[in-house]
Amino acid sequence: MSVYKAIAAVQAELAKEGISKSRNNAQQGYKFRGIDDVYNALAPILAKHGLCVLPRCKSREVVERVNSKGTALFYVTVEAEFDFVCAEDGSRHTVGPMYGEAMDSGDKATNKAMSAAYKYAAMQAFAIPTEGDNDADATTHEVQPMRPAGINKAWFAKAVEKYGEDLRLIAENLNDGDFDAAASIYFSLPEGVIDSVWHAPTKLKAEGLEPVFSTANIAALKSNDWSAARTRYFANKEKAA
Repeated sequence: MSVYKAIAAVQAELAKEGISKSRNNAQQGYKFRGIDDVYNALAPILAKHGLCVLPRCKSREVVERVNSKGTALFYVTVEAEFDFVCAEDGSRHTVGPMYGEAMDSGDKATNKAMSAAYKYAAMQAFAIPTEGDNDADATTHEVQPMRPAGINKAWFAKAVEKYGEDLRLIAENLNDGDFDAAASIYFSLPEGVIDSVWHAPTKLKAEGLEPVFSTANIAALKSNDWSAARTRYFANKEKAA
């Protein structure tokens, strides 16, 4: 289909220059590519190769928060899909779902969230390279503990013995596609439990251990659906506090 030729042509042009991270976030100290940078780079190339990118918002969630000064902030998460349509023959390819998150004290949170979803859809679909600093465009410093490189059999056995039922339920919920139920258990476990059992099934079996999470479970825990469930979990937790 012509849509894939158009996508490849756009990707080829972007590969020559990339889009540099020329903007700075003074509060958290990282560089990023703004949505205007992406639009400015993409617009003429998309027009040149007859490729349209049409957004479609699938869902929107909003949570009201308060900043350190007591001002209301609206935290919005959107789930969107983007149709890449070839103007020549109407063939299309859908990218998504993609998730965008944003905060704003006025009425711009949804706009910002949609822009974020578009930006990352374009970045991933076209594999847009960066110039210079290649750090992730993170918006928070909250990170999970580093996964251990090797398997600690003692830690694994202790985690399974004490939290085996919880871990089994997480796996079952992931298999059923119930990411919210899985997240409610996952993030309630003590720090270190997940790290003790998060290993590839093949490596665990080689050590004579029964895997807790399947390959499909681990893939699910790296998916956009899981990221969205994590966002909802902590948003609801903060709202209830």
